[in-house]
Amino acid sequence: MRVLGVDPGLTRCGLGIVDQGAQRKLALVAVDVVRTSPDTDLAVRLFAVQCAVEQWLDDHQPDAVALERVFSQHNVRTVMGTAQVSGVVMAAAAKRGVPVVLHTPSEVKAAVTGNGRADKSQITHMVTRILMLESSPKPADAADALALAICHLWRGPAAARLAAAQKAAGPVRTQWKVPGGRS
Repeated sequence: MRVLGVDPGLTRCGLGIVDQGAQRKLALVAVDVVRTSPDTDLAVRLFAVQCAVEQWLDDHQPDAVALERVFSQHNVRTVMGTAQVSGVVMAAAAKRGVPVVLHTPSEVKAAVTGNGRADKSQITHMVTRILMLESSPKPADAADALALAICHLWRGPAAARLAAAQKAAGPVRTQWKVPGGRS
């Protein structure tokens, strides 16, 4: 299975392709960071990211895209740019029929390091070890994109099986009994 991991960002958007082969062995295929200047018009910046992502989708033909879920930050401007880039990535993947799965930052950190609160250096270190790289991917956006792909390869199939089982089981009905009251 081949996964494109995307660490969305308007100034730096990390892209990483990881293959999973026999015995769940992982291999780096490609990694890069798309950079856009804050001085450039927003539409032009989003188009630049779109073109790069589309090129990666066409060149590498991933089976899935693992995208970091946008979470609330203190800087609304930053979260808006991240959300806009995420939308561009999702649209490019959907156009090609490639499924997109969103992973939270803590989920990715836990999958790669065993600690949902790991810092950037821990993530980079573990990505380097897991993929048996001679040098660490830089900048951190590149390592984060690879971590997203690794997370999806390790957790994605299990999560899909769990979701299918839950759907097959139907809705869960619970009855709460309140002490001294009606149920």
